[in-house]
Amino acid sequence: MSSENQAGQPSMDYSSWDLRLQVIGLGFVFYTAVFVASHLVSVALCQTYRSLLAREKVFWNLAATRAAFGVQSVVAGLRALTEDSAVSRDRVRGQEDWSWFNLLTATGFFMFENVALHMSSVAFRSFDLPLAVHHFFALSGFAGAVVWDSLGHFLPMVTLLLEMSTPFTCVSWMLLKAGWAQSLFWRANQWVMIHMFHCRMVLTYFMWWVTWCHWDEINVHVSLPQRLLFFSGLALLTVLINPLWTHKKTMQLLNPVDWNFGNKPAPQNGPAGEVEHKAHAD
Repeated sequence: MSSENQAGQPSMDYSSWDLRLQVIGLGFVFYTAVFVASHLVSVALCQTYRSLLAREKVFWNLAATRAAFGVQSVVAGLRALTEDSAVSRDRVRGQEDWSWFNLLTATGFFMFENVALHMSSVAFRSFDLPLAVHHFFALSGFAGAVVWDSLGHFLPMVTLLLEMSTPFTCVSWMLLKAGWAQSLFWRANQWVMIHMFHCRMVLTYFMWWVTWCHWDEINVHVSLPQRLLFFSGLALLTVLINPLWTHKKTMQLLNPVDWNFGNKPAPQNGPAGEVEHKAHAD
């Protein structure tokens, strides 16, 4: 159901659970479609993709899907930080239609991520505990913001900005598998990606500062389960995940290896590397 806001623009009724579930479903279906489209396009156009092992193909398509979500997340996060809106003016309770849309579609994306992770774990008989913990906090935190809906959207939107590194991570891994790890473009992308990880660390410190400045309001207006989820996840990001990933990406610049799959050395020299990787896979 839609109405009009004070500016005369169409406004959706996000108090309706039917609408919320529809938009969550939209996010899930959209990013599932991106995953499938990545597979179809890569099979048709990319020799590197065709030479990958099945588990690596899944990771390739997940990387592309995460990159697409990263673009949406950066737009939402920068909008929260730079635009004069109810979200930025009231950092504890402020909400707007655009923030609701991003919150709900992000919840759909994190549902997709969890389904993909656990299905691939069953299919390939493997389990990545740190990634599972990361996905659990992401889905639980955003789903909690949907359920306890008096929470403002400033911190969730800023949390989405942490995805600023994912498009560069996608490019880094795909080029590494294609054998271009010694190219100037790969190295430039790696430098930017490492910088984005440092920006992630600064952003987590900013989030701690925001919560410190609004501590009394948060204790009054944010439910205890949501506070536990948020601060547990933020603490993990601050002291473990961000420093670990920043270190790994920096080491990867100096020694290009695929640490997602047993620290395999990167193929060399573009097309020649593809042949080498194909021979290894066979």
